[in-house]
Amino acid sequence: MQALVIGATGATGKDLLNLLLKDNSFDQVTVFVRRDLNIVHDKLKVHVIDFEQTEQWKSLVKGDVLFSCLGTTLKAAGSKEAQWKIDYEYQYQFAKAAKENQVKHYVLVSAGFASSDSFFFYSKMKGQLEDAVTALSFPKLTIFNPPILKRKNSDRSAEVASIKTIQFLNKLGLFRSQHPLPTEVLAQAMINAAKTQANGINRIKGKAIWKCAGLSQ
Repeated sequence: MQALVIGATGATGKDLLNLLLKDNSFDQVTVFVRRDLNIVHDKLKVHVIDFEQTEQWKSLVKGDVLFSCLGTTLKAAGSKEAQWKIDYEYQYQFAKAAKENQVKHYVLVSAGFASSDSFFFYSKMKGQLEDAVTALSFPKLTIFNPPILKRKNSDRSAEVASIKTIQFLNKLGLFRSQHPLPTEVLAQAMINAAKTQANGINRIKGKAIWKCAGLSQ
């Protein structure tokens, strides 16, 4: 199986890439990045691209499954417009190129409360992306709606505080469906989904992500 990855430099993407390179089900892993990864592996192919220059890379988006875990924060992006470009436009353009090149399966990391009807910018943006890629009609589309992600050595103070708050509430038996999800669990679930999901639209959230990863919460 040939895997394609965008977002390989993020927390989930790093775990995903590491697991893909170890998984014998995948004989080639192609990543699209803005800067070189400085990783050497027999089955890894790295394309350093300018995401703005669609015509330069769209013919390279060929394989069996496209994993999309690209994303940023509003703080890192600097503005809603910049975040929209990364979280929506870049991902949609890759999905569109993949469909045109007959990639059969698209695996998207969305957000826990994604909805195109949301009043919140981030949730609305993620919901609009889900709607847009669904309209492309991939033979297989798997959308992950994870709760807050637990990243290794996170330096995001707000994120760390939120995780501690949710974990405290979990101990009280509250918001169990929003139990923080380690990025490596999400990455393994994505890989397992690529191997096992049936044709059509598959949406995986909450405890189902742990189950898809072969783990119990």
